[in-house]
Amino acid sequence: MKSWIQGTILGDTIRLLLGSRWLSYPEDDPTFDIRQLKCASCLDGHSHRDLESGQETFRYAEKLSAATKTDKSLIIDWYTPDDPENPLNWSLGRKAWVIILISVYTFIVYCGSSIFIPSYEFMMHRYGVSLEVVQLTLAIYVVGYGVGPLIFSPLSEIARIGRNPPYVLSFILFVIVSIILAVIDNFPAIVVLRFLQGFFGSPSLASGGASIQDLFSLIDAPYGFISWVTGFYCGPALGPLLAAYAVTSDWRWPLWEIVLMGAPLLLVIVCLLPETSHETILHRRAQRLRRFHPAVLAPAETKRLDFKVILIDALIKPIEIAVKDPAIAYMCVYSALVYAIYYSFFEAFPITYGGIYQMPQTMLSLIYLSLIVGCALAAVLYAAYLKYIFIPRCHNGNPSQEDRLIPALAAVWLLTAGLFMFAWAARRSVHWIVPTIGIAIYSGSSFVVFQAIIVYVPLSYPRYVASLYAANDFIRSIIAAGFVMFARYMYLDLGIGKGVTVLAGLSVGGIFGMIFIYLYGARLRARSKFAVGD
Repeated sequence: MKSWIQGTILGDTIRLLLGSRWLSYPEDDPTFDIRQLKCASCLDGHSHRDLESGQETFRYAEKLSAATKTDKSLIIDWYTPDDPENPLNWSLGRKAWVIILISVYTFIVYCGSSIFIPSYEFMMHRYGVSLEVVQLTLAIYVVGYGVGPLIFSPLSEIARIGRNPPYVLSFILFVIVSIILAVIDNFPAIVVLRFLQGFFGSPSLASGGASIQDLFSLIDAPYGFISWVTGFYCGPALGPLLAAYAVTSDWRWPLWEIVLMGAPLLLVIVCLLPETSHETILHRRAQRLRRFHPAVLAPAETKRLDFKVILIDALIKPIEIAVKDPAIAYMCVYSALVYAIYYSFFEAFPITYGGIYQMPQTMLSLIYLSLIVGCALAAVLYAAYLKYIFIPRCHNGNPSQEDRLIPALAAVWLLTAGLFMFAWAARRSVHWIVPTIGIAIYSGSSFVVFQAIIVYVPLSYPRYVASLYAANDFIRSIIAAGFVMFARYMYLDLGIGKGVTVLAGLSVGGIFGMIFIYLYGARLRARSKFAVGD
């Protein structure tokens, strides 16, 4: 149990207030002899000179004495290949626990976007505003959680900070804003607070992927991504369902539901979410060792980072990569289109099932379950693909980075087919289950597409992965917010059939884009100054 609390916000606070004798590490013992241990990544017994820093990285920890007696510094690393502090070596149960917390965190934030939808009608009457104005409460929330990662994700890459502080501090503010939202009675204030709610809830939406990468090798990481993507995919779908029955008692109840979900999770995260950033864990190890061995440095401490570098890597570099690198440009544009279409369903469903099929609000909310059914089936099939096809191939050889896109090559066709099926079957003469099946097909196939994109990007652009995730989230969110505001008018003017057909036609371009990246991605990376080869 001690190891589960070490590295959490609660554990760090206990050590700060009560001293290092509580939840102690081996390095806290003055008799701890680092010379008996070897650095995990340094088993060849040689030394390596970092030409930029002018310091020598000693391959064996017993070199510490010599390093201390000279002007050289020891760059600390994992002690052994099975170092228990290395997140890659944590037990499967502990890894699963971290993934569950990150996934539930992500689910709650995404659920908060759509949970407000059943309250629209009540707000229109209470505040005397139009539906278009009320829709701002959804659009501005989406903008908020798109902007937030541009700030929070780069912070989580700084070794002195790590993943947990941005998670916890922002989620505390998320819960506080959610409580204020549930009691305030002023529409302009509600709109502003909805932006802040999305903004403060955003860290897990981009950094969650980085946390999962901390836990697994490149081969096994897709298993963790399945849970995380399920969280952000099912959140918006379940929001209206959770609120549909509560809103009949009070239109504010959906807002209280966010508090009731978020506050308990906040306590669990504070107490039981360990730090996963490798650089942060080694940085803290170096701090403990320096109490007795001043020559010790963490790997991150050899890098000369200033605010300008962080700002460029966080905001400028992802835009530059997207402009100059066709693969990233495609991934951003196509994932934004798929995500925006997903959010347009919040306008299409009431028109289709409430208008054409005359379903009541509670029954209509159940239609959103089709998105979850499609996602669940796709998750099972994708996991089976990993276990029985992809991972055995990895053990038998070295697959190319484009091999991660193979599931998406089939999914992009099904995605478009599902949209056409929904568009052409949504009419009174066709049973409502038929267009609903089309939605499930779209949901499952787009889930696989997102999985492929999330796995592919960090392999090619590892240095900028957090910022690229944040930039992708920003682009997706901004376009989705725009779709929320205009999709209703498009569906009313063109009709559901023609309106969704237009979107399906746009998605056809994604088919050829995915095929092109699969065939020529290696050549594009070879010409890119940002990418890393196979």
